[in-house]
Amino acid sequence: MPTLDWIGKKAVEKHHKEVPFRLLEPDTALSCGPNDGADSGNLIVQGDNLHALKALLPRYAGQVKCIYIDPPYNTGNEGWAYNDNVNSPEIRKWLGEAVGKEGETLDRHDRWLCMMYPRLVLLKQFLREDGAIFVSIDDNEVATLRLMMDEIFGVAHFVASVVWRSSDNSNNDAKQFSTDHNHLVIYSRALNWRPRKAGNYEQKRSHFDNPDNDPRGPWFDGNPLNSPKPRPNLMYDLVAPNGQVVQHPKNGWRWSRSTLEEKLATGEIRFTSDGKSIKRRTYLADMEALPPSSLWIDLEETGHNRQAKSDLKAIFSELPASTLFSTPKPARFIQRILALATDQASLILDSFAGSGTTAHAVLKQNAEDGGNRRFILVEMDEHIAPNVTAERVRRVAQGYTNAKGEQVAGFGGGFQFCRLSKEPLFTAEGQIRDDVSFVDLAKFVWFSETQTGYAGRADSPLLGVHEGRAIYLLYNGILKDKSVGGGNVLTGPVLAMLPAFTGPKVIYAAANRLGARAAREGISFKQTPYSLEV
Repeated sequence: MPTLDWIGKKAVEKHHKEVPFRLLEPDTALSCGPNDGADSGNLIVQGDNLHALKALLPRYAGQVKCIYIDPPYNTGNEGWAYNDNVNSPEIRKWLGEAVGKEGETLDRHDRWLCMMYPRLVLLKQFLREDGAIFVSIDDNEVATLRLMMDEIFGVAHFVASVVWRSSDNSNNDAKQFSTDHNHLVIYSRALNWRPRKAGNYEQKRSHFDNPDNDPRGPWFDGNPLNSPKPRPNLMYDLVAPNGQVVQHPKNGWRWSRSTLEEKLATGEIRFTSDGKSIKRRTYLADMEALPPSSLWIDLEETGHNRQAKSDLKAIFSELPASTLFSTPKPARFIQRILALATDQASLILDSFAGSGTTAHAVLKQNAEDGGNRRFILVEMDEHIAPNVTAERVRRVAQGYTNAKGEQVAGFGGGFQFCRLSKEPLFTAEGQIRDDVSFVDLAKFVWFSETQTGYAGRADSPLLGVHEGRAIYLLYNGILKDKSVGGGNVLTGPVLAMLPAFTGPKVIYAAANRLGARAAREGISFKQTPYSLEV
């Protein structure tokens, strides 16, 4: 398989493992909804998305149905709100720390690859087995993105490269070609991933009708399929009720006589009124199961960049247009992705959130179909995250007044706004920070053992059972033991207090006082924090 190499690659291939785990610290003032947004199940996180993804992984690994990201396109255009040539102070600092002196001379494309590689490695771990990732990109990096994702996700997991008509008019000032499209590169976690039904065929296929109230819904009459190759058993004539003989096509019918007679009996195939031919009834419901096209050129269906900018200006009518994103994605474009890749209870992740279009699309789609999709957004910029990303989502959830003074109703929903803790979960000496709660550590213990996200209880030392093993954590007085050890040391009395499990057990604790009894009880003891190799 062809592989992609670049300056700094070796420095970033394992960099995601070196990124420390941090905690998410809610900001109630910026959150939206009941219980400060916690009840919504939606998150907006402000912070470097590499650190944010690492912080989110212990809770959400293997639980995301759809990832959509719109990373910097690396055009070299410094005018973008999200620094498009990956040359921001944050990225420069990261390159200096991760890549070292070598990063100071990296070519623009090498810098982009160094930034993207560890983030894509982490994003892959969030996907459910039936999940898929959608990446917007343009011609500047689409070739390198494909090769990089082939390496991370596997060549066989490539699904499609959609061409989306992103502009509603051509650029007359273009020196060579007017670039009116973007790419949407899609990879899946599982080899057998299939998109959901594509498009609104009720609107797109006006020739479907149901004049006889067929219980299967709208239909149209088309010609029956003929055999692609001559086959003697498919060459037979039909006799209509009026005695007319319908001769077979040159290669014969598509079906055997018995199958065609069944279709005649059900009404799927019918003789015409004059008896000289037959027609096959094609149903709209069957057409909806067709795979989607890789060419998205219907501007009414997916929107375009100019319309997306106009929508953003309507939401932030009090702000100068120059302060807003110049090329946000249309909500309808993201909704098209949601229609293909999610069900009504899916979790969607966007780690390059920008203006918050993904959350807007999720709330809009939920309002339209009664769904309960949830979103996780990550935005690096400390100004954009609260003032644009979160504020846009707040307005589309609760309602807002547009530039015409009209009140626009909200879609409902909310979110919890979080920032990353300044200090990692573990101190420089490898010890657990004093302010880490039981639930915080439980997420990391569970992820360390299972590589899946933790959604268990917050009041039990038994975190759960995974592949036949019960996983326990003794920490932070979970057993309400007020002694010096706080119930964090595995002893005979502590073991007797634990929820029972007859199979093998993994117990994380500060120390083990059971000695040889631990092995007899089927216990694998792991000392915190030293055994937490996540």
